[in-house]
Amino acid sequence: MKFDDSIRDNVVVFDISGKIMGGEETTMFHGRIHEYIQQNKKNIVLDMAKVEWMNSVGLGMLISALTTVKNASGRLVLANITKIESILTITRLITVFEHYDTREDAMKSFAAA
Repeated sequence: MKFDDSIRDNVVVFDISGKIMGGEETTMFHGRIHEYIQQNKKNIVLDMAKVEWMNSVGLGMLISALTTVKNASGRLVLANITKIESILTITRLITVFEHYDTREDAMKSFAAA
């Protein structure tokens, strides 16, 4: 797994790519989430367009990120979940995560809120 993060219109956007299987990158990802929360940046989009595959550890990473952000009174949404939609559906996590077809739609959801 690799990720790049940036801020656009006061929304943090993570571009996540590769295979999400845990490891050092997962720890780094959580560290970045915490850094943004400490900076009071609590609106977060995880763009999953370039994710190839995800295992249960990857699901745990998403759940942990969602919990961390919600506990800080923030909002985390997913975008471009096409490649991981089946695992989210099978685990019923599709009902837990707010998700949008495109990054643009996810970004607009913060403006509307």
